Amino acid sequence: MAINLQKGQRENINAPKFTVGLGWDINNTSTGGAFDLDASLFLLGENKKLVSDNHFIFYNNLESPDKAVIHTGDNLTGDGDGDDEQIKIDLTKIDSAVKEITVVVTIHEAEARKQNFGQVRNSFIRIFNTDTNEEILKYELDEDFSIETAVEFGRIYNRNGEWKFEAVGSGQREGLEKFVSIYQ
Repeated sequence: MAINLQKGQRENINAPKFTVGLGWDINNTSTGGAFDLDASLFLLGENKKLVSDNHFIFYNNLESPDKAVIHTGDNLTGDGDGDDEQIKIDLTKIDSAVKEITVVVTIHEAEARKQNFGQVRNSFIRIFNTDTNEEILKYELDEDFSIETAVEFGRIYNRNGEWKFEAVGSGQREGLEKFVSIYQ
């Protein structure tokens, strides 16, 4: 049975291979433009910086150099139920320099399209065992991010040899570029 987390909660993952599923729905809005939300991962070392530029996983770089992290592709609409984007993670292959994986979701061209996370609802991140499909944990964002265009959903980190997930739920208005500047 999956554990439903609250902001700030941490939980052991206890699966060497798991999938991060991200989902969201769009409110009916008057912006007129389609929404394109993008999941990105930053694979960080001890110093909380990218291990290398190739350890930034997003729609233009779908896999890590060690092939331990694979983004299954960009969903341009968010239509349908369930996960809108998925990232498969195999901890048995991950570079030993990687100590943390930060998961963020941003709105593509948010400023030009006059879009923000206040127009998004039912946002969640979930982690499930890739081999058994058993859901391990889920975190539903219930805050109203009325001006934010990027949200750090959570982070997966190695603590004393165990991989854990922390529900973060922290938004900002400067888009993906802000996260890149923090972690590069």
